Amino acid sequence: MTNNPINRPVALVTGGTRGIGFACAEHLAKAGHDLALNGIRNEDQVLDTISQLKEHGVDAIYCQGDISSSDDRTQIIDKIRSHYGRLNVLVNNAGVAPKDRRDILEMTEESFDYVIGTNLKGTFFLAQLAANWMVDQGRSDSKFSGCVINISSISATIASINRAEYCIAKSGLSMVTILFASRLGEHGISVYDVRPGVTKTDMTSAAEVTSKYDELIKEGLCIQPRWGKPDDVGKAIAALARGDFSYSSGQTFTIDGGLTVPRL
Repeated sequence: MTNNPINRPVALVTGGTRGIGFACAEHLAKAGHDLALNGIRNEDQVLDTISQLKEHGVDAIYCQGDISSSDDRTQIIDKIRSHYGRLNVLVNNAGVAPKDRRDILEMTEESFDYVIGTNLKGTFFLAQLAANWMVDQGRSDSKFSGCVINISSISATIASINRAEYCIAKSGLSMVTILFASRLGEHGISVYDVRPGVTKTDMTSAAEVTSKYDELIKEGLCIQPRWGKPDDVGKAIAALARGDFSYSSGQTFTIDGGLTVPRL
């Protein structure tokens, strides 16, 4: 059933091979979690990433798949079940940006479906699969500990009219956290919403985006005048997975350098 006799906690990190996802995986590895990384790239493209994580003394596998696909979501969970036989932590990090940013009055239905399909529908139904498995594990093991961490965004509450589909998806994901937290509390499974701010990732690497936020940060966009780093989020994820905030299920943890703090 499991290829690893050591019962370390197992964490699934979607979109886990780079950016915020990889930072989450690395900090979870440092905290002693075996890992299942999900992404859409071919496995031969992430071998170095898997090896890098194993250097922390844990096991790591790659579960290729598109979380917007029902079949792929099932295959991801099945591979983890076959390899480890358990799942303690789901980090719902995978997400996409609109392929073409358009004003809300011009946004296409195709773009809406594309973003919602991964960022909201995919994360919801993957959480459903993981949650059902966690509930089953808890019924058979009184010492089982599980949690779901949804990485949304400050875009859940801050409007960007040229990427409305992204804001809607992230806002919906924040409600997914509240719903699952309410349902899973009786099973001792915590659910958290983590909202990064302006963070250096592939999604913000375009020259026009970088220059825009460089200037806004100089002008005081954030209380802490710098870009967010994937490591900032990874450290928070590891603390949540470790149980440092076990009496905070359903709550939002904002990692934005004070960007959303109301100021005059």
